Amino acid sequence: MIYHDAESVIAAVMDNPSAPALVAQLQSRLTEELQRRQQFYADIDDTQKAEFINGEVVIHSPVKIEHSEISSFLLQIINPFVRKNKLGFVGIEKIMISLSRNDYEPDLVFFRKEKSIHFQKGQWKFPTPDFVVEILSQSTEKRDKGIKFEDYATHGIAEYWIIDPLDESIEQYLLENNLYKLNLKAHRGIIESIAIQGFSMDIRAIFDEVVNLNEMKRIIG
Repeated sequence: MIYHDAESVIAAVMDNPSAPALVAQLQSRLTEELQRRQQFYADIDDTQKAEFINGEVVIHSPVKIEHSEISSFLLQIINPFVRKNKLGFVGIEKIMISLSRNDYEPDLVFFRKEKSIHFQKGQWKFPTPDFVVEILSQSTEKRDKGIKFEDYATHGIAEYWIIDPLDESIEQYLLENNLYKLNLKAHRGIIESIAIQGFSMDIRAIFDEVVNLNEMKRIIG
């Protein structure tokens, strides 16, 4: 069960006569989990896409062609805009963001300049981004709409896009009072980002090559 309110979790524990034992058991499990996380860091390499989620290592299978095309199309639009306007850093596929408990490798991330100016050569672990995109697949949909949805919001990621390759649709979630609110769900039209200042695009540009090229020309100028 995922609790939106930390106070409800604390209250549930405090109402239990075995609260001290429960806390001790939780601390022991978290210590063991931290050890597994450190081993995860030691074992992974840049040949595989892997995540550490609630104590478990998740190895991703190769992506399907539609996933790869959407990822490329999106990068071809967002990255030139960010670089042209010197807004920060855009990363794709293998950028590991390290949150308080879990490590994820989203399909695309954006860090504002205030964060990205501190990045260094050789860096492979990154802080909480300002904008995240996940492209759904059969194996990732539950996590993208479940634990990641909750975790990204909890850590204050301002904007979250979920793209469905089969339905050719996009969902835009914006952070409001530490929870994501659906701002837009559409198959076509214009989407405007809040986290990437001044950025907007034709939604079809991430599904249609011709529209993508037109958007690239518009952005590059």
